[in-house]
Amino acid sequence: MHELDLTSVKWRKSTYSSGNGQCVEAAFLREAVATRDSKNPQGPALVFPAEGWLAFVSVIKEGQFPD
Repeated sequence: MHELDLTSVKWRKSTYSSGNGQCVEAAFLREAVATRDSKNPQGPALVFPAEGWLAFVSVIKEGQFPD
């Protein structure tokens, strides 16, 4: 697997974010979605295939994600 260059991507934070510093930021790439901890923007990012991210978001929106 190759590493992605995430230095010039546009990171986005949810509008639902309360501003308390406990946020996840996402960068939407052509075939993947990268996520990182907003408190540590220079830290590691997790990268998911676009299909996997869409499935995850769908489950959350439908309320099927277990507590």
